[in-house]
Amino acid sequence: MELGLFIDGLLNILNIKTIALVFGGVIGGILTGALPGLTATMGVALLVPFTFGMEVEQGVVMLLGIFCGAMYGGSISAILIRTPGTPSAAATLLDGYPLAQKGEAGRALSMSIFSSFSGGMISFLIMIVLSPQISKFALNFSAPEYFALAVFGLSIIVSVSGNSVLKGIIAGIFGLLICTIGLDPVSGFPRFTFGQLSLFEGPPFIPTLIGLFAFAEVFRGVENIITHAKVEAKITRLLPSKDDIKKCWKTIIKSGIMGSFIGSIPGAGGDIAAFVSYSEAKRTSKNPENFGKGEILGVAAAEAGNNGCTGGAMIPLLSLGVPGDAVTAIVLGAFIMHGIQPGPLLYRDHIEVVYSIFAGLMVANIVMLTCGLLGIRIFAKIISINRNILLPVIFVLAIVGSYSMRNSLFDVWFALIFGIIGYFMQRYDFPASPILLALILGPMAESNLRRALIVSGGDFSVFVTRPISAILLTLAVLSLITSMIRQNKLKKKLEAGVLEEN
Repeated sequence: MELGLFIDGLLNILNIKTIALVFGGVIGGILTGALPGLTATMGVALLVPFTFGMEVEQGVVMLLGIFCGAMYGGSISAILIRTPGTPSAAATLLDGYPLAQKGEAGRALSMSIFSSFSGGMISFLIMIVLSPQISKFALNFSAPEYFALAVFGLSIIVSVSGNSVLKGIIAGIFGLLICTIGLDPVSGFPRFTFGQLSLFEGPPFIPTLIGLFAFAEVFRGVENIITHAKVEAKITRLLPSKDDIKKCWKTIIKSGIMGSFIGSIPGAGGDIAAFVSYSEAKRTSKNPENFGKGEILGVAAAEAGNNGCTGGAMIPLLSLGVPGDAVTAIVLGAFIMHGIQPGPLLYRDHIEVVYSIFAGLMVANIVMLTCGLLGIRIFAKIISINRNILLPVIFVLAIVGSYSMRNSLFDVWFALIFGIIGYFMQRYDFPASPILLALILGPMAESNLRRALIVSGGDFSVFVTRPISAILLTLAVLSLITSMIRQNKLKKKLEAGVLEEN
């Protein structure tokens, strides 16, 4: 990084109009992320036309503000009402919601914004220092590497299976079976669609997520509405305590780095980064049995991981002209709309734009931290609302979120069906997260497995003869083995504790 160019880029955006646009983008992003169904992609897509009359730096920096704000905003509803506002916040609710139920919503929210900011800043530093090198690494990914990455992600199912690995694996297999619905990724032949055009693209992801978490929580809440104890959120500080920071800082740094590298791989995204970071935090924890019950490390890992993707996803966009995820694909459109083509020549022809974007990402994260800290006391009040009022509100928001993606009533009914499935899964202690993980990674695994075998003529050795693919598959096996060993140790601890109590 050339410090002089970075300072010039920073001075270029440090004006009242650009800062106001960043604030507006971040606040809009937080609101968009917090509302179920309104993803970061949708928020950025809605505001791209408004950037047409702006300078390219102003327009892109505002879109980055929406991106950063929405990545954090998804954690608010995940922690407070067990409804991830964005797919990348699904890992946050695993420990964030139990913390809120204990009356520690403020603690979870403060750690969420601190970890989101830290992960975003780590990705910013990695982006400006290692952008060309990481882009070259990402360029080596083809079908075998993407398949291996998907397998590595699926190996995390054991870590998010709760108390029963068997139930987690059953839920994961169920998720993979659902992924077979839709058009065949190679031949284009419709599978298990029953003539429904709405299923040709596969099971709608956002309605499925809303059903498994939001509708399921509403149904469970209605069942327990009479006996449900009122929870008060205690806000004693805006920033995490020194003890929490001391406990989590290593995890935050590690997760931010992992999120940045995963984000730099086109097609990976924040949801995969969040689950991988969460699994790694649980795997290396001294007390893995606390995860899923209100472990602050789980919130820190998930939020640092998914916000680490904000800078990581920009790396292949700026260096190669290849978007890292759906949001940066829209940002690519904004660049082209302004007459600038991202790629290797961008660093030669428009270096001032590149460094303005670098500085803009840093400013967007600082603004996100400011808005998040100022809003914590307001957000935390949600947990204290009477359940008779809160549950109908969640229900209406879930219906709106399900409908808004494609303006389809089919998606609402689909979400309701998965709400019933999610309710029974909760009742019989089946984890819902493995289904979500399978829905994210299943299509990637299938399509790239088949493409790799077509190219290799059916030779499976292609997955072990390519170095990156072989390393990822080895890591998947090691992750599976270590997770199984830890789960067995945890099960023995729990059984010993039950025996002692008896």
